Parts: sequence; C-alpha cells; structure tokens
Amino acid sequence: MGKTIVITGAGIGLGRALARRFARDGEAVVLLGRTLTKVKAVADELGAPAFAVACDVADPDSARAPFAALAERHPRIDVLINNAAVYEPFEVAQARDEQIAAIINTNLAGPIYCARSAIPMLGEGGAILNVSSESVVVDFPMLSLYQASKAGLEKFNQALARELDPRNIRVTTVRAGPMYEEGKSSGWDPEIGMRFGMACAKAGLDLMTRPISHVNSVTDVFRALIDLPPDVRVPHVSIE
Repeated sequence: MGKTIVITGAGIGLGRALARRFARDGEAVVLLGRTLTKVKAVADELGAPAFAVACDVADPDSARAPFAALAERHPRIDVLINNAAVYEPFEVAQARDEQIAAIINTNLAGPIYCARSAIPMLGEGGAILNVSSESVVVDFPMLSLYQASKAGLEKFNQALARELDPRNIRVTTVRAGPMYEEGKSSGWDPEIGMRFGMACAKAGLDLMTRPISHVNSVTDVFRALIDLPPDVRVPHVSIE
C-alpha cells in the first residue's frame, strides 16, 4: 500500500514537481496551497487518490483545517513536506509590515503550524521534511528576513527531531540551492529584481553564472529520504 504524503506549496515549483513524482510512484498525494485553483489543477492532472485543499500555512486556523479534512479520508499520514515559502528581496529599512509578516509567518511559523497538526496523524516510521535554503550559509544581500526565517526553521528542525525521535518519527532539513521551472517567474517588481541582481554582483555573487538545477532533478533526494529504513536518521541534507 502506498504512502500518504502531504505537501505544502504544491501548486507550483518544487512542490508541484514532488506531487507529480510521488503520484507517479503510486503514493496518495495531498496538495496544500494558498490558491485552491492552482493545487486543484495539479490534483486533477494527477487524478485520484490525489486531492487538493486550500491552505495558507501562515494562518494557524487555515493550517489546521486541511488536516481535519484529511483525517476523514486518511486517519494516518506517512510524510509531511513543508515546502511553502515566501521569497522576496528587500532592504529592512524599506520593508512593509505585510512583507515582514508574510516571510516570517509563512517560512517559519507555517511549518510549525503544519507540523503541530500532522504529528498526531504520523505513525511510527513517519517523516517530516522541512525545506530550507542555501541562503542560510550564503550571504545574499536584501534577503535578511528570508535568511533568518530559514535559519530559524533549521534550528526548529533540530529540536523537533529530538522531540519526535522516541516516537520513531524522523525529521530532516533539506537545504536546497536554486532551482528553475519552465514558465515560472519571480513575480517581483522589475526594479526590485534589478536592484537585487546588482547588489548580488557587488557582493561577488553573479546570479547569471551560479549553478542551478531543475525542480524535477531534485525529487530523487526526497524519494530517498522517505524510503530510508526506519532505524536510519538523516537530520540534514544539502542539495546543490
């Protein structure tokens, strides 16, 4: 019998690539996303038993609701992949309240809210995979809040792993480098994008020549982590 895998931010990018991969492998995929039309389109593409639920992980009530709905279909889940994130460059002095709140609440509080709801449904041998970023160790300009949120997520991951180890639930940080997907754009204001690129170049980070992988290419890493024997722990993986 296949695994039940819950993926946040599953409407586009890495989340969608993971949903497609696991559905192809015969798993039951649950797609969570802030925009229902996006995740529903992916679920419709994949067909049953995949299904989509609207979920803004930054909101605690919205993060609870999908797991309550899921319990009616799958009282037990096997894997939670916390992939949803907000990635936007800005300087702190010019940051709007909603920018700060969106990044901290989505990137840090969101995985905590989802883990809290998922833990009672995860049986022995279950897994939580939290997607982090290379920006934790690479000093990109204009990404202070993004870097801080992902660094906080990694520290949370370490503590959660200790907490859940007696229950034989594995917790892994997957620190990922840049990835691309055809047709996906940043959605940033062009002026902000240009300022970010220039600031990176000034800091010795040429975004045009830095290596980048396709979202489909990294799904094997997540597959391997999910398929590990239950007595094996991999607390951290970096994908470059």
